[in-house]
Amino acid sequence: MNIDIILAGVGGQGILSIATIIGNTAVKQGLYLKQAEVHGMSQRGGDVQSHLRLSDKEIASDLIPTGKADIIISVEPMEALRYLPMLKPQGWVITNTNPFINIPNYPEESILMKRIEQLPHKIAINADKIAKDLGSARSSNMVILGATAPFLQLNYKDIEQTVTDTFLRKGQEVVDVNIACLNAGREFAMNK
Repeated sequence: MNIDIILAGVGGQGILSIATIIGNTAVKQGLYLKQAEVHGMSQRGGDVQSHLRLSDKEIASDLIPTGKADIIISVEPMEALRYLPMLKPQGWVITNTNPFINIPNYPEESILMKRIEQLPHKIAINADKIAKDLGSARSSNMVILGATAPFLQLNYKDIEQTVTDTFLRKGQEVVDVNIACLNAGREFAMNK
């Protein structure tokens, strides 16, 4: 088992929380893990990306070569498109459809969505709306993680447990809403 993941988003959207949960779940399952994070001006809404490599064998490098990523996970559609050169021809893009417009020359949303719709292997989900409808707009990253879960080759119950462990210090209500968002994202992806 080898899976190479590019995680992309804008500072403050929770992309590094997704990486932590995937990584902790993989380690619990006895897998090897390498991670490299690149933080832009994250505190100012700049781009954030992370390379995450999981394997049942030792991993030599923490960086994913161009054209070798199995999955791009993005909490922002323009960031998903930015990293397409990293994706394998049969790789999957899992992205939020709701843009985070943080620059004056941000592309038109219709142009972004048209490009995403042209991708052969994608899950495009309005994670912000789902999370808000479930009671926590801040949990849209868990919706994205849930939509990614069917492609991760990780035990889903273990992912749920890692989400629980991650948020338990914030209280059961926070755990419950994050698990609800995770499950909603997974259900969306499984029905595509």
